[in-house]
Amino acid sequence: MDRKRKWQELLKRYVFFCLGLAIMAFGVAFSIKADLGTSPISSLPYVISLFTPLTVGNITILMHMVMILLQMIILGKAYEWIQLIQLPVAIVFGYLTDLGVWATSGISYSAYWQQWLLCIVGIFLVGLGVSCEVTANVVTLAGEGVVLAVCKRFKLPFANMKIAFDVTLVVLACILSFIFLHGLFGVREGTVAAALCVGLVA
Repeated sequence: MDRKRKWQELLKRYVFFCLGLAIMAFGVAFSIKADLGTSPISSLPYVISLFTPLTVGNITILMHMVMILLQMIILGKAYEWIQLIQLPVAIVFGYLTDLGVWATSGISYSAYWQQWLLCIVGIFLVGLGVSCEVTANVVTLAGEGVVLAVCKRFKLPFANMKIAFDVTLVVLACILSFIFLHGLFGVREGTVAAALCVGLVA
C-alpha cells in the first residue's frame, strides 16, 4: 500500500512538473509576442531563430543538449546519469514553446502599453512555471543543471553563478544579433524586467 502511495505521489509530482513546463513555455511565447525582449534563458534561442530556419523550440532543445553535455564534462565521473532525464524534458519544453508561439500568433497590439501588458503576462507565466517546477522537485532543467554542476565542481554560490549564466546568455544573444541581424533584437527592456521580476513572481 505504501509503495502504491509513493508511486501515486511521484506521478502527481511529474504531472505538476509538466504543467509547470507548459505554463513556462507559454510565458516564453508571450514574451516573444510582446517584442520587448525575451527572458535571459530564452534570449539566445530566440535570436538564433531569427537568422536560421529553426524554430525557437528547436534551438531550445539543441541548447539544452549542449548544456547536458557541459554538465558531463564539468562533473566527469561525478555526473549522475539519472540527470539524462533532462533530455526528454528539454524536448517536451521545446515543442511546448513552439506550441505557445503558434497559439499566440493571432494576438495583435497597436500601442507600447499593450506590448508591456503581454510582457507582464509572459513574466508572470514564466515565474509561475518556475514555481511549479521547483515545487514538483523531480528534475531540473538543463539550464539550472549546468549552473548547479559548476557550483558543485568549483564550490561556488548558486545565486552568483545563476546571474553570471544569465548575463552570458544575454551577451551571446546580443553579439549574434549584431553579427547576423545588424542590430539589437530579442534583448530589450523586457529582458531586464524578466531578469528582475521572474524570481520575485516565483
